Amino acid sequence: MNSTFITVAVIGTLAVISPGPDFLIVTRNSLLYSKRVGFATALGIAVGNVGWIAMSVLGISVVIARTVLLFNALKLLGAVYLIYLGARLLCGGREPVMERILPQGASEEKKHLSPPKAFRMGLFTNILNPKCAMFYVSFFSMVITRSTPTVEQCAYGLEVMLIAICWFSLLATVLSVEKIRGPFRHFSVWLNRVTGTILIVLGVKVALYHQ
Repeated sequence: MNSTFITVAVIGTLAVISPGPDFLIVTRNSLLYSKRVGFATALGIAVGNVGWIAMSVLGISVVIARTVLLFNALKLLGAVYLIYLGARLLCGGREPVMERILPQGASEEKKHLSPPKAFRMGLFTNILNPKCAMFYVSFFSMVITRSTPTVEQCAYGLEVMLIAICWFSLLATVLSVEKIRGPFRHFSVWLNRVTGTILIVLGVKVALYHQ
């Protein structure tokens, strides 16, 4: 096996499993909703990674990382999104945060986070993270040279994407087991508050992040 593929697997795994906004969102959605919602969130994150991989192969992520205006714009958008999401969770009370628009008296079955919304939550959390731009720029510059064929570059990117979707799908599967998520229903308010607070802190850290 090509040693570079092993290097990509090790670095990609360490990057994916490290705690951050992606981990937090999948954990929260899997515990409070269902495995299906957790999977949808994981898929959104994986698609976000595909976007970053495509931009890295095309050289766009390098432009973003090295252009102060573009990088700061991405950083601001990412910070605003995380702080907004965190504030919504803090103010959400007992109702799931994404379904506050339901009419009064709506059935409990309808008060849930739909898979499409969970997908968008995972996608935006990942694609608006400026640290992803820096990771993929440094990552690809380490394992890819000018002589590396485009097909091989895409294979490395696909490897990282598969690692991401496998890890977050496993996380969603484990956390959505009834024996694990059941007790959290009684503490949904505090789980939302803790998650919201951490997201706001992460948003502030993103805003203050320097290359």
